[in-house]
Amino acid sequence: MDFFDNCNTSSLAPYTVPLDRQRAKHLYRRLGFSASVRTIDQAVGQTASVLVDNLIDQAINMAPLAAPTWADWTTTNYPQDDDLRNQVKNDQKYEWTIGYANGLISNNLRDRLSFFWSNHLVTELKVYQYLPYLYYYTDCLQRNAIGNFRTFVHEMGTTSAMLYYLDGAYNRKGEPNENYGRELYELFTLGEGNGYTEQDIIETSRALTGYVNRGQIKEPITFDPTEFDEGSKTIFGQTGNWGYDDVINILFTQRPNEIANFICKKLYEFFVHPDSDDAAGNAEMIIQGMANTFVQSNFEIAPVLSQLFKSQHFFDDEAIGVIIKSPFDISLNLVNETNFTYTDEDVSFMLNSCRLLGQELFDPPEVQGWQRNRTWINTNFMIGRWITTEVLLERFWQNDKEQFRTLAMDAVGTANSSTSNPRIVTEALVNKFLPKGLLTEADFNNALSVFTIEDVPQTYYGSDYIPGGQGIWILSISMEVPTQVYLLLLHLIRQPEFQLK
Repeated sequence: MDFFDNCNTSSLAPYTVPLDRQRAKHLYRRLGFSASVRTIDQAVGQTASVLVDNLIDQAINMAPLAAPTWADWTTTNYPQDDDLRNQVKNDQKYEWTIGYANGLISNNLRDRLSFFWSNHLVTELKVYQYLPYLYYYTDCLQRNAIGNFRTFVHEMGTTSAMLYYLDGAYNRKGEPNENYGRELYELFTLGEGNGYTEQDIIETSRALTGYVNRGQIKEPITFDPTEFDEGSKTIFGQTGNWGYDDVINILFTQRPNEIANFICKKLYEFFVHPDSDDAAGNAEMIIQGMANTFVQSNFEIAPVLSQLFKSQHFFDDEAIGVIIKSPFDISLNLVNETNFTYTDEDVSFMLNSCRLLGQELFDPPEVQGWQRNRTWINTNFMIGRWITTEVLLERFWQNDKEQFRTLAMDAVGTANSSTSNPRIVTEALVNKFLPKGLLTEADFNNALSVFTIEDVPQTYYGSDYIPGGQGIWILSISMEVPTQVYLLLLHLIRQPEFQLK
């Protein structure tokens, strides 16, 4: 059996057992980019129902990023000098992406979802030469991330970013461009070949004509009624002089089950397990249950997520530690789990590292998005994942060595903050950063050996670790502790289990 086989047979029935530490960490690794020890401590003992309701309420009520000063600039607002204009755009794009990335680190479910949808309703950086497109695209993602999917699709289709990216800005009467109509069905709502025909795409493209009024190139796109095809169109068997609003209405009215199954499968594979087709488990039944809720709630996203995140299936042992971390998971999870102080320069380093590892913010490689999971792992990427994480830890080390001691003390808890037993510390850190700990006792002993550095004589550790030990080494005060924690983290990030969430 492959390690990543999906053998989860638990149901969507509510998980009612108060959360232990492992499952609390599991929840935050999946619903956000992990969490600090203190956040996990507060979650332990709560029920999934209470905790998930709170996280969903926070996501629903969270305001999107405030509009920047350049949100409604036109090309006339930029400097006329080419070099200076490019510098202004690059500076603004940098500030915006740093702000968005800071939101990913701290905002849990809302921005985890906005990040998910950016890989579903895809655009790429090449369309952001006119920078306000970037703001209105991310604003659309954040406002709709846990709202109504039908509204989301409708609004996204007329953003200037999407109109340029999939050629809607060139779709005019007599010269229909099928690009957006095709992806609307194939990638955004129904799935490839699922419930539509080539003729549906042709007729839909005619109904989507007219959004071509763009003034100077790269300015906001508006509707030009003279470029709209007013002829009769037949879409999914419905005939009329259909326009954009009609397309969305017909799509969601005529193909609700196909939409629900396609979207719920993507949500399942992102949040639970990347393999939804494994016959050993019951993923198909879970997805069908989610899809039923999606249709019954008129395509509201929150009820589907609430059902999934509170379920026995989500908290089953088979769901824990089975997804390979994306580059963003590697970096942002580490920031949250260590609770180390970081700067915008550190965030910039993380963004650049993710780009080198195949995941650039706002820039999936193609309209299908990043394919995720096993695609993140190959020889080059694996080495890169190790090296970039090591450099990030080095940055934290140079910034403040004592925060490594604080991390260890938080991990072991107040009762053990002055322990003289290195096993307690090693075990706490291993269990903090690895979803199911290390695979074997030998692996754990290797980690323990890294932590118990030669600079500390063995007899300095407590008698509960070394018979006759004097307990001279104390976690809260010994000068070697920050170095020991740093070395242990460098060891753990190279373990296979660290690559999983």
